[in-house]
Parts: sequence; C-alpha cells; structure tokens
Amino acid sequence: MNFLKNKDIKKYKKEYEYSYTLGVFPTLELIEKKKEQIIKIFISSKGIENEGIRKIEKIAKESKILIEENDKMINRLSNKNNTYAIGVFKKYRSKLEKDNHIVLVNPSDMGNFGTIARTALGFNIKNIAIISPGIDIFDPRAIRASMGAIFKLNIEYFKTFSEYNNRFQENEKYSFILDSELYLDQLERVENKFSLIFGNESSGLDEEYFKKISKGIKIRQSEEIDSLNLAISVGIAIYEFTKTI
Repeated sequence: MNFLKNKDIKKYKKEYEYSYTLGVFPTLELIEKKKEQIIKIFISSKGIENEGIRKIEKIAKESKILIEENDKMINRLSNKNNTYAIGVFKKYRSKLEKDNHIVLVNPSDMGNFGTIARTALGFNIKNIAIISPGIDIFDPRAIRASMGAIFKLNIEYFKTFSEYNNRFQENEKYSFILDSELYLDQLERVENKFSLIFGNESSGLDEEYFKKISKGIKIRQSEEIDSLNLAISVGIAIYEFTKTI
C-alpha cells in the first residue's frame, strides 16, 4: 500500500483500502492526526500562493511524506475547481473510548454526518457509534463535509444497537424520539457518561424498542414542521447536554 502507484489511484469506491481528502484544510487535519496513514499528498499548481499549501509542503518535508504537484491527479479525483490539495491515506479502524457518545442509527446523509462530526468535536465529544447499515465515513464527500474532523474522532461501526449497548452498559442512554413526555429543556444535571441516540434522517428510531432500553427525550419545537434536520437536532442536544457537565 505504501507503494501505491499514481496509475492505481482512482475515483473512490467503498471496497478500496485507501481513501483521500479533498481540500487544504481536511488534508492538514489528516497530517496532524493520522500522519502514519498517509500514502501521498498531491497539490495543485493553482494553489502555489495558498498559505495552507505552504504549510502542507513544510510539514511533508519535515515528516518525509511523499508530496507531488500533479494537476492531472487532482482533476481526476475532484469535481471542484478549487481543490488545491488531496491527501491519499490508508483506511484504519478506531474504537470507542469509555466516555460520552453520539450514537447514529443507520445514518444515510454524508452532509449531515459531516456536520455532526464537526459539531461533536467542537463540544469535545470525540466518540461516535454508527449502527449499521450506515454511511461510509471514508467516502471523500463525508470527509470533506466534516472538514477533516473525523481524523480527530473515534468512530466505530456496530452490527446492531444491542452490540453497542452490551459493550457500554454503564452509559446513560437517551433516545431522541418524538413520542416522549420529557423535553430536552427539562433535563436535569447528567451525572454519568451518556449516549445520545438518533435515528435515520427519514425513518427515525423504533420508538417501541428504544423506550425500553433508554430514556426517551424530545426537542421542543413548533407544530409548523414534522421534525428538525438530524444535524440540527444533534447540535442542539450536544449543546444542552454539555451544559450540564
């Protein structure tokens, strides 16, 4: 894998053992946190005056990371004209720490996931569980949506929620469901480590199941809409829960 040739680097597919960042900032995040996974960095001649590119070049030289100016490769991998850097890296696995968690059940939207990842990191929640099936976190679109935040997070896939629950029984579980009597703004101080559980963007959670294994909770909203966007809901929940810590 360290000797992956340029001709072998293609548009991303889930089954590949590698992925790549799209853009200067995600590439800098990759270098900062997952330097050992980097195969090669490509930069664009168009970004020669970009401060971030100069920083990438400096770190790459100091860390002996392969770096190459290659407009053709960047155009091959990116659909955007303003992509000045791409970092190709080996995929890796991470495991959740015993801490506060965000649990996403069958998430399907990469943009939502990226926003959630960046918001979680912003409030110092560094562990996200994904209950399969769910999005591919190594899809370059998901990485770009997170602005590289995924490289600073522990993200782990679980086949079922039961698998997750059995491993982290000590966490207080809170499921965000519409059919609940407890509102988020009624929440009292949370003493234990918590898991905030959210359903799929379109189907939500199986309320009957999650009521049995967690505390149901909902966000107060007007009756003008059916529900809030998933990423917005997670952001509101993280803010309220971290206020009580």
